[in-house]
Amino acid sequence: MKRINHQLHSHSLITLAGTVGVGKSTLTNVLSETLGFKSAFEKVDGNPYLEDYYRDFKTWSFHLQMYFLAERFKQQKRMHEDGLGYVQDRSIYEDVGIFAKLQYDQGNMTDRDYETYRSLFEAMVMSPYFPKPDVLIYIDGSFESIMQRIDSRGREMEINTPVAFWEDLYNRYKTWISEFNECPVLHLDIDHYDCHDPSSVKEIVRALEELQMNNDISYLKLA
Repeated sequence: MKRINHQLHSHSLITLAGTVGVGKSTLTNVLSETLGFKSAFEKVDGNPYLEDYYRDFKTWSFHLQMYFLAERFKQQKRMHEDGLGYVQDRSIYEDVGIFAKLQYDQGNMTDRDYETYRSLFEAMVMSPYFPKPDVLIYIDGSFESIMQRIDSRGREMEINTPVAFWEDLYNRYKTWISEFNECPVLHLDIDHYDCHDPSSVKEIVRALEELQMNNDISYLKLA
């Protein structure tokens, strides 16, 4: 994607959020190239717990969430030391507010483990190495469209996961974003934009500029 001129601060942190398969990684790549920012991705390859987790949620959920939390904090620290100017694929807030809570609510994480996890997160967000996003891009779409994307990318451990799990996750995201207030939010619908279309990308960038520069606006939705 061709780089375009923009008015975002050079030290900006743009963070993407959204359920599995919604297209965060693709948009992260497109926006980082368009804005001339670095990209920061969720560490999936080499994750020592991921396959075990999909086979046995109850045994491995705490281990997986602790691993993700540690990796996410190391990423936050690295971006801070670089002076930011990043597009980040997935936020640490989702780890805590959605994935860990889902496992706790489903009985896959004990009270003790969940409280330990939350205590560690709360200590992390008080660190000077923990920059809040300038804008969080929330990517959404119909449940049917998201399931089609999960099927089309062909990851066996995702395809074999019961649909009820994905539906619960989808609904939790709806609740989570309605209560999120850590930074301004740009809401994108995957059924109404194309991140490979330069005009769509330009519209996204202009919306990011508006949210960053106008303190009176904390939420925009592009249809």
